[in-house]
Amino acid sequence: MAVRQFTAAQNTTAPIKAPILCFVGPPGTGKTSLGKSVARSLGRRFIRISLGGVRDEAEIRGHRKTYVGALPGKIIQSMRKAETINPVFLLDEIDKLSNDFRGDPASALLEVLDPEQNFSFTDHYLEVPYDLSRVLFIATANSLHTIPYPLLDRMEIIEIPGYGEREKLQIAKQFLVPKELAENALDRASISFQDSALLDIIRYYTMESGVRGLEREIARCIRRVAKEAVHRGYGVSEGKPIESFKRQIRRENLEKLLGRKKYKLDVVFKDARIGVSYGLAWTETGGTILPVETVRFEGTGDFIMTGNLGDVMKESARTALSYLRSVADRYAFTVEDLGKTDFHIHVPEGAIPKDGPSAGITLAASLLSCLCDVPPLPRIAMTGELTLTGRVLPIGGLKEKLLAAIRNGMERVIIPRGNEDDLEELDQDLKQTLRLDFVETAEEVFTILFGDPIRAVKEGSIAPTSP
Repeated sequence: MAVRQFTAAQNTTAPIKAPILCFVGPPGTGKTSLGKSVARSLGRRFIRISLGGVRDEAEIRGHRKTYVGALPGKIIQSMRKAETINPVFLLDEIDKLSNDFRGDPASALLEVLDPEQNFSFTDHYLEVPYDLSRVLFIATANSLHTIPYPLLDRMEIIEIPGYGEREKLQIAKQFLVPKELAENALDRASISFQDSALLDIIRYYTMESGVRGLEREIARCIRRVAKEAVHRGYGVSEGKPIESFKRQIRRENLEKLLGRKKYKLDVVFKDARIGVSYGLAWTETGGTILPVETVRFEGTGDFIMTGNLGDVMKESARTALSYLRSVADRYAFTVEDLGKTDFHIHVPEGAIPKDGPSAGITLAASLLSCLCDVPPLPRIAMTGELTLTGRVLPIGGLKEKLLAAIRNGMERVIIPRGNEDDLEELDQDLKQTLRLDFVETAEEVFTILFGDPIRAVKEGSIAPTSP
């Protein structure tokens, strides 16, 4: 919607200052393709430069003529190739900029991306002002965390979320399959994919928010089919015409074409287990499931945390324990139990760094389950920051997290009530696939996970089971 509004404004006859757009989203979600579409809709030339790994300010501003091999910077070189004063200029991977002793290229971009200054951009090689005010700059990034704030402040952020199964299916049918057939010279043959085959590729051969991996797997299928066609004499000199070759790729053929399945749909325990809860995390590559395991044993109140956790996540774990200590009278444990118990919290896949506050309620649920010897209901994931007084605060990356829950076989997701308005941006299929529970306090979370209040276990109640 924001892109359509922007292109409509740019198509007006009156000259206007173009805002600097920044498309942010996981890899493979079509940010570069969207930039090309903007250029096509405006009837302008499209230029792309990659900023990944650029660490020399001279790459942007150019070298002074006194240097051996001096050249203009990438901006001026690209404008020369465009041969126009108003191209669409894509600054790809702007979050991958770095700096060293040769200067900071992000600071050099401040002048380029500021509409109040870029009418007189000075390249060190040209040594004369150059007007960039007619250029439409679009940046792409996987994450905003590494972009300096002064640079970020000059851009209008447009989030490009990941895709659900049905969206990926339509992208594959309408774009990826025809593209790969054409690139492998099979577009004149009668080759088709069953929907069930494409869905199996999405579920069992890729684990991503975008479609880059899906495109690779479809290309592998088509190359195998191309090999088969050549072996049977189609499309070769003095052989059968390629137009007469017919093949439908079914789900039963996938293991022969792509090998064994790479991923399983369910990577979580199907049954309830004491001390195991499931959080949802958001990374640069999209959403992911975050299992949390807690065990306890006799000790002196020590608290061990493993799994390559960052400082913020460690603080979230200590906050969760302090909150549980403050409400011990409501549940089936005592403060004295905490003083003579050691806890070990582990988050699997220890080689991967993990950080952030949104696992607060997940850590609290895992600790409470362990303290009361009651397993949480299975197939429930959750996300939300926990405060010391038990409030559950909103989180970001909701769509990516929900997609991760679906990929990993979850049936319900607990979400902060502060994110309720974000539902308007979600597809109807996504909302119908999962049961969403909105909460404001940790007590509501525990009621959903453990059924009746856990203190009922003191009276001999049976641990809750999945409804």
